[in-house]
Amino acid sequence: MTEAATGRRTRGGGGAARRAERTAISLETAKYIERNIPNFEVLTEEALEIIEANAETVLAEIGVNFVNNPAALDRWRAAGAEVEGERVRIPRGLARQLCSTAPAQYTQHARNPARNVVVGGKNLVLAPVYGPPFVHDAEKGRRYATIEDFRNFVKLGYMSKWLHHSGGTVCEPTDVPVNKRHLDMLHAHMTLSDKPFMGSVTEPSRAQDSVDMCEILFGKQFVQDNTVMTSLININSPMTFDDTMMGALEIYAANNQACVISPFIVGGAMAPVSVAGTLTQVLAEVLAGIAYSQLVRAGAPVIFGAFVTSIDMNSGAPTFGTPEASLITYGAGQLARRMGLPYRSAGSFCGSKLPDAQAAYETSNSLNMGLLSGVNFMLHACGWLEGGLVSSYEKFVMDADQLGALHHLAKGVQIDENAQAMDAIAEVGPGGHYLGCAHTQANFKTAFWRSDLFDYKPFETWSEEGARDTMALATQRVKRQLDTYQKPPLDPAIAEALEAFVAQKKASVPDAFL
Repeated sequence: MTEAATGRRTRGGGGAARRAERTAISLETAKYIERNIPNFEVLTEEALEIIEANAETVLAEIGVNFVNNPAALDRWRAAGAEVEGERVRIPRGLARQLCSTAPAQYTQHARNPARNVVVGGKNLVLAPVYGPPFVHDAEKGRRYATIEDFRNFVKLGYMSKWLHHSGGTVCEPTDVPVNKRHLDMLHAHMTLSDKPFMGSVTEPSRAQDSVDMCEILFGKQFVQDNTVMTSLININSPMTFDDTMMGALEIYAANNQACVISPFIVGGAMAPVSVAGTLTQVLAEVLAGIAYSQLVRAGAPVIFGAFVTSIDMNSGAPTFGTPEASLITYGAGQLARRMGLPYRSAGSFCGSKLPDAQAAYETSNSLNMGLLSGVNFMLHACGWLEGGLVSSYEKFVMDADQLGALHHLAKGVQIDENAQAMDAIAEVGPGGHYLGCAHTQANFKTAFWRSDLFDYKPFETWSEEGARDTMALATQRVKRQLDTYQKPPLDPAIAEALEAFVAQKKASVPDAFL
C-alpha cells in the first residue's frame, strides 16, 4: 500500500504515537465546500473578450518589470519575450500558452489525510486572516502581535469547524527576530494543528526552509510528488514582480508546491478607478506571474489570485465591502474560469477598528461575494480587522461561526422526495402547524443552519444571563476554546526532528529585526 493511501509517509508512528492518537480529542472539521449553486457572472462575452485583448496589449506593448532578478530575465528571453533592461514585453498569446500547463485543480495534503483539501473546480477552501502586525481582544485592546498570539490563532483555527485550512501568517509575531520567525510560525502550524498550511514567502531561503521542514513532516519523496503547501505570492502592482516574491515562487514551483499569484490592488492607487481597467491590469499581471511559474516548472500548481479593494478619495484609506470591489471580484472569477485555473479572492474584509456593525456589514458583503463569485481558495476568511492591520480574537470566532452559513447556502436547493415534503403538507393540511409532524421530527436537527455563537434566547433569559452582546459572547468563546484545546497527535520522532531543525537554523545566524 502506498504512503499516500495509508496516510503514513516515511516514518512509523511507534507505540507512543498510537497511544497519543487513541487519547486525543477528535474535533469535527467540515469538508471543504462543494458548491451546488451557480456562480454570479457580471461580464458579457463581449466584455470578457475586450478585457482579454486589452490585457494582451498591456503585456506586449507596455510590459511588466522583473526587478533584481537576472535569472528571470534569462528565462523570459529564452521563452521568446522581448527584454529591455528589467522590462519584459510578452508577445500576444505567449503568456496564455505558458499558463496552459498549470493544473485546473490540485490536492493539498494535510498531515491528517482526512483534512486534505481539493483546490479548484466547484470547491471552496476557507483559510484564516494573513499578515497583520497587530492583534486585538476585548481585554487587552490593540497591541503588537507576539508568538503567543500566533500560536493562539493557530489553535483557534484548528478548533474551528468551518475552517478547512490553518493559513500562514495569521499574525506577525513581532517579538521574534524577522529572520527566524518563519521557523516558529511553521512549527506552530505543523504541531498545533493537523490542517493544511502555507509556507513563508518573505525571502527565498525561508521558502526553502519551509520545503525542508515539510520534508521532515511528510517525507522528502512525498513532498516532491505531492502538494503540501499553498503559499501567497503578491505582485507589486502595478505590473512589478520583485525578486523577493519571485524568489520564493521559484523555490515553491521547483518543488511542486502551490502558489497563489495575486495582484495587490487598491483601486485608484495601484490600478485604474474603473472596473474594466482594473480587471485588465489584474489579468495582465496574473498572466505574467502564472506564466513565469510555468517557466520555472511546467505543471506547477498555481491559483489565479485577485486581492482588490477601492480607496476613499478623501482620506486615501482602503475601503471594503464596496460594490466596485464586488464587481471586480465577480469579473475576475469569470476570467479565471476561462483560463481553467483555481481562483483566490474575497475574505472577511472590513475597515472597522472594532468587531462592530461596520465590520459585520462589510464582512458579510465580502464573504457572500466570495461564495457567489466562484472563489476556490479564500484567504482572510476570518479574523480580519482594520483594513488588514489587525487580527482580532473576537472577530476570528465571529467570522468562523458565520462561515457555516456559506457551507449551507452552497448546498443549494434539494429536490428529492424528502425535500419536496409532500407527506408533511398532506399530514398537516389547512390551518394546522408543522412543529409536531413526522417530517419535522425526522429533519429538525439538520434542516436549518444555526449559529453556535449568537444568542437566540427570549429577552428575559438574555437579560438575566448578563445581557451579553456578540462581542461578549465571542470573548467567552475564545477563552473556552483556548482552555479546552488539545494538540493533535504527532509521531514523537517527527516532532523531535522538527524541533532540532528549528533550533539548528536559529543557532546558525544572529538575530535580525530588519
